[in-house]
Amino acid sequence: MDYQDYHEPVLAGESVSLLVTLPGVYIDGTLGGGGHSSLLLRHFETLGGESLLVGIDQDTHALEAAGQKLGAVGGNYRLVRGNFGMVKELVTPIARGAALPVMGFLLDLGVSSFQIDTPERGFSYLKDGPLDMRMDPDGPLTAADVVNDYDEAALAKLFFRYGEEPLGGRIARALVSARSAVPLTTTGELASVVRAACPRKDLAIKTLSRIYQALRIEVNDELGVLEQALADGFELLSPGGRLAVISYHSLEDRIVKRFFAARCSADWGPKGVALREPLKPAEAVLVTRKPVEAAADETLRNPRARSARLRVIQKL
Repeated sequence: MDYQDYHEPVLAGESVSLLVTLPGVYIDGTLGGGGHSSLLLRHFETLGGESLLVGIDQDTHALEAAGQKLGAVGGNYRLVRGNFGMVKELVTPIARGAALPVMGFLLDLGVSSFQIDTPERGFSYLKDGPLDMRMDPDGPLTAADVVNDYDEAALAKLFFRYGEEPLGGRIARALVSARSAVPLTTTGELASVVRAACPRKDLAIKTLSRIYQALRIEVNDELGVLEQALADGFELLSPGGRLAVISYHSLEDRIVKRFFAARCSADWGPKGVALREPLKPAEAVLVTRKPVEAAADETLRNPRARSARLRVIQKL
């Protein structure tokens, strides 16, 4: 596995410069091919103290690719297989063993270009492959399970909620009808049903993207995992530590924005009650008042960066 098969890291310079401030443990919760992590390791040289990178990924191919890349860079790092929603249990013993404070946690959400471009992983409607979509190849639920086993109401709800697809009900009916003849087992079969259900063929690409996104989120419980990772990752941080998240669609960004707002707000109780001190003080401050977006030259070079939004907070 060649790490060059993985996408160019998005907002790499911006995320690393905003994340890394003091020596300590830094967590890359979405290791991928090691693009962000390699920059983190290089940035450690400027800190003047001992630092450790912990890279987490649930995909063995990603760990192999990142190992190649980081091995060429060198430095103090540990690679761990697991889901970033398990960050607390994965990182706590490592940080304690290193006797270092946790000073940074980075999440680059979504699916990697390598996974999308590998037909056997089943993430894309552009290449025919098994209806899989598992980021963890050993995960219990596949897209085929969802498409063939969920009832019409559950599928429609899924497409509306996770795909924000206005044709969700229509496509759910079409899938239930198609699978009654024979189960849908490939990305090509699913794409054919979705295209046929679209009344306007010029909108089929957007609809396909939304349906595949919804299925991917369901298979990997992406939003639930994100909420867990934000809470546990923030708890792991030492005072002064930073949490940085790059999101790519509104569902992810909304969760991150609300979490950051809650942590950066003090609770002054009910309106009309004068308090000298808040019931609960703010736990963090915003480092980025507005989300950081990719510059024009990066979006030209890397189209994936067009929808990227980087938000960063610092624990008090």
